[in-house]
Amino acid sequence: MTEVIIFTDGAAKGNPGPGGWGAIVASDSEVAELGGREDHTTNNRMELRAAFEALSFAKKFEAADVVLYTDSSYVINGATLWGVAWIKRGWITKDKRPVLNRDMWEPFLSLVDTYAGRIEWKNVGGHVGVAGNERADTIASRFALREFVDLFAGSRSAYNINVADVSFDEEKQKMRTESRARAKQKAYSYVSVVDGDTRVHKTWKECEARVRGRKARFKKAFSAAEEADIIQRFNI
Repeated sequence: MTEVIIFTDGAAKGNPGPGGWGAIVASDSEVAELGGREDHTTNNRMELRAAFEALSFAKKFEAADVVLYTDSSYVINGATLWGVAWIKRGWITKDKRPVLNRDMWEPFLSLVDTYAGRIEWKNVGGHVGVAGNERADTIASRFALREFVDLFAGSRSAYNINVADVSFDEEKQKMRTESRARAKQKAYSYVSVVDGDTRVHKTWKECEARVRGRKARFKKAFSAAEEADIIQRFNI
């Protein structure tokens, strides 16, 4: 066996809110799709859960090298950089705070250690058309929404996704890059809608306090004109 290819993704509707995780584990000859859900969780926890479940499943392919694709920098950085420092500091961050999601990080890092350096971590852009990532995202989102998911288990030749193909849509990647750059810009305001009531907030902290854990809509505005446009669209 040459290598095992893995794609993982997590989703949380509300963050926190109902969540799901999805994974694809492909050996030379077979493919298995994995997935599950939690009623109340976060996106980071679901990203971690997806990677943990996939690597646990892949243990049956003894001594195989693993290439794991994820769009979560949180998972990759924790596994390759932060984890060692957390353990040395007694699970305290450099800001002197308890490490979030320690209950998941401890077993995850222990599992990673059992692979003895046989994991290659690949940060793949989310929502840019990479087929394996898109499928893992679909599985995670459908589980989060309690929608039916027909999980594949069978031969790699019968699987309709070429997991070795990590080509992407350049236009989607460009849009994603622009969206991230825009997200880093200073906000003029934030607009939220909860139970039909639209409000404007000057800081994200105020907006977050209102929408967290609730069925809500919210958006960042970069000008007075955009704020007015968002309010109009939210009220339609």
